[in-house]
Amino acid sequence: MKLKLTGKELRAIGYPEGPVISIAMNVMQKNYKHHTKDEAMEILKSVLASPLEYKNDAVLALIAEELLPPDLSLTKEGQEVEVSLNNTGIQFNIFGQEHIEEGAMHQMYTAAKLPIAVAGALMPDAHSGYGLPIGGVLATENAVIPYGVGVDIGCRMCLSIFDINPNELLQKENYFAREINEATLFGSGAQFDQAADHEVMDNKLFYELPLLKNLHGRAWKQLGSSGSGNHFVEFGAVEISEKDEVLGIDAGVYIGLLSHSGSRGLGANIANHYTKIAISKRRLPGDAKNLAWLTLDEEEGMEYWLAMNLAGDYASACHHIIHEKIAKQLGRKPMKMVENHHNFAWKETCDNKEVIVHRKGATPAGKDVLGIIPGSMTADGFIVKGRGEAASVNSASHGAGRKMSRSKAIQSVTDKDFKSELKKFGVKLLGGGLDESPFAYKDIEVVMQSQKALIDVVGRFTPKIVKMSARAGTDGDGAKHRSWGKKNV
Repeated sequence: MKLKLTGKELRAIGYPEGPVISIAMNVMQKNYKHHTKDEAMEILKSVLASPLEYKNDAVLALIAEELLPPDLSLTKEGQEVEVSLNNTGIQFNIFGQEHIEEGAMHQMYTAAKLPIAVAGALMPDAHSGYGLPIGGVLATENAVIPYGVGVDIGCRMCLSIFDINPNELLQKENYFAREINEATLFGSGAQFDQAADHEVMDNKLFYELPLLKNLHGRAWKQLGSSGSGNHFVEFGAVEISEKDEVLGIDAGVYIGLLSHSGSRGLGANIANHYTKIAISKRRLPGDAKNLAWLTLDEEEGMEYWLAMNLAGDYASACHHIIHEKIAKQLGRKPMKMVENHHNFAWKETCDNKEVIVHRKGATPAGKDVLGIIPGSMTADGFIVKGRGEAASVNSASHGAGRKMSRSKAIQSVTDKDFKSELKKFGVKLLGGGLDESPFAYKDIEVVMQSQKALIDVVGRFTPKIVKMSARAGTDGDGAKHRSWGKKNV
């Protein structure tokens, strides 16, 4: 039976209105006509999540090109300023260089040549991205680079630690799995019928900036959802070997609720809108085009800065809503919540001068600053405390980092091996696909060893029940989701 797809199905997994819908349907029905619909939808979700990884694919590049940001090098005469890169660039430190791909290295060297660059570092989990590599840290003078922050503004980690024996995760596995299923929504286009009520949606910027005003309704319906790709919500065991005065939890083993997601469509629209403006104002050489910046003296630069911070607050609210729902069902308040952005820009001090520090896929690691560095769906994550190392611009990795692209993971990992790995580590997976399998990621222990001078480990998180976006672009488990709050948008 030949493959049949509809535009409605593609829109349901997050494909935007436009030519990409028909192009994707034609490409899949012509080249993957003997695949099942589930297999085809899994491929389409992977391209949607990471179009850059498919831009040179012999078949899927046609779809990826429609999803990539437009080539904005041609702008109206007189509106742009041609910018030259410095020949040498600033020096920056690389951690775990032997484990970092050449593409990420090249992107960081390019960023270091920007005339606004002040300091930088490359984390051991680094890999290629748009503009600044994922795992790249760059401090700039009075300038913000939208693609130095990333498309998923405010992508972050949040861990709630509960004084509950983790043996209950095995004894009541179905109960805990149900609570995750009912607390949030996964999938690129996922929206609640009844939205959460949170003060972040009353921010005056939603009414003052035209871009945000147009995004307000959808953002409200996505509040408390988790998206797709490598985003997750999971229960696991938190082990504290000895009490740390900053973390403030006695040695012991507890249940942890860990979530990873960002600002959904709100952040993506802000990132792409202001990148377009930045590129139109500053024409950089080809390799550096996506590193175009806006200064904080410009109206557009200040607009982006305010919108970025709002997206960060929105991402934080999404996590808090999920954690509050689950805590209510557990009948417990968390002993401690540890959280951090890892796609953001901050005003910080470097050599007694205020700078803008971009961390794109990097964890803040200032002196005694707590953060979370996850592994994979089977590998431990870490509660860390920063050492405040100037050599890394007060930063650490944001995870294990990919060693395999999504397309390569889908092609090279079998369902049998995937299931065997989950069984080996005793992990119950709700949703998830081959593109996010443990085999697609670097060894987190090696990554942590590469940055031991940057952070102290104060606790471990071992995943046990993991929820991610299902392979075919739906929740995949038939779960019903509790509505949350009074607003119905």
